[in-house]
Amino acid sequence: MSHEAPVQDFTKEKNYGSLIGLAALMRMAYSGADLAPLGEQLIERAQLNPNDANALMDLSTVLQLRRKRELALAMQAQALEMQQYYCPPTTAGQAGVRLLAIMGPGDLMANTPLEFLLEESDVALTLLYVAPEMPLPLSLPDHDVLFVAIGESDHNLPLLKQIGDAIKSWPRPVLNLPDRIALLSRDGACALFGPVSGVDMPVTVRIDRQTLERIGSAELPIFSVLDDGAFPIIVRPVGSHAGQGLLKIDDGAAIADYLQSMPNSEFYVARFVDYRGPDGLFRKYRVVLIDGKPFVCHMAISSHWMVHYLNAGMGEDAEKRAEEERLMAGFNEGFARRHEESLRAIYARAGLDYLGIDCSETADGKLLIFEIDSSMIVHAIDPIDIFPYKQPQMRKVFSAFREMLVNAMQRG
Repeated sequence: MSHEAPVQDFTKEKNYGSLIGLAALMRMAYSGADLAPLGEQLIERAQLNPNDANALMDLSTVLQLRRKRELALAMQAQALEMQQYYCPPTTAGQAGVRLLAIMGPGDLMANTPLEFLLEESDVALTLLYVAPEMPLPLSLPDHDVLFVAIGESDHNLPLLKQIGDAIKSWPRPVLNLPDRIALLSRDGACALFGPVSGVDMPVTVRIDRQTLERIGSAELPIFSVLDDGAFPIIVRPVGSHAGQGLLKIDDGAAIADYLQSMPNSEFYVARFVDYRGPDGLFRKYRVVLIDGKPFVCHMAISSHWMVHYLNAGMGEDAEKRAEEERLMAGFNEGFARRHEESLRAIYARAGLDYLGIDCSETADGKLLIFEIDSSMIVHAIDPIDIFPYKQPQMRKVFSAFREMLVNAMQRG
């Protein structure tokens, strides 16, 4: 599935000082390119010009893609000390829409990755990084729409509050209001969307380590913590993503073993739902709501309950890809119609212009929701020769996103 790709020399004069951007760098990583030489080029570029914040920001992204998170965040911090604005190359021609996105410092999951949604569009994107110690600057670039791209997390909650206060009388249309983003913690989302008719979203409870230890030692029954709880349960550390630290625990005795490998102080727990289909396979869908309209972005199929697109073997299995293609072709008449009322209610309760949903379907036909947030990665960087059907589907997504921006402009 991996295709080797040459590393472009970005130190050439015509590119010197420019931002490569997340989308281009992740495309290189997905194609199998070795990013180490590019990292060296960026270090050399930063040494030649110590004020080249773009080089440090790109270096931070390269390091994150190479799983060197702490060093990556240190490079990002250095870049942000120099400047708060960054302009990824989303458009090469004349801009039809000028989008200003408010970002927070952090890793690749800290913000809505807008670059993927705007590749080769006529939307000129400016990323403005803010933090409690780095507020909105007094002078802002002219823009048509403001988008709050900061994702929900414990770390970002004060920042979302800060931004919410700062943009109350913003002179341009604002998309994804920060006070609505703040509601999307795993337990908060469960409380918000769990009551929706046609939805199965297991009660998710945030507990401390000591409480989990007491459940493991049978000192505390699981149902005293989870109203709908019984083993098996799923446990994950607060703040984790992409399945990190996520485990299905079949009985209390397994909790002690789990905690031995997890130094975290707080965890989310929820009942486990066996959502496998009649063929014994698990299917997980990523759907986005754009101005309330649903679009499917991918479907992962796996024999394991913990499904992620990268570990589901979609690229190696033509039958799985054929099923995903059928889903995309018939999404509006199938999945979207089956869950139309639930998706409409989710959009209304969320109060967000753009959000992502990781979900499946239960045996009795309900929409099983794993996670809802505003910063899921949605892209079109899979190899076209293996996933040709994804390109037209993702063009629909990107077109709808642009239309949302234009509609916001027209509403003023």
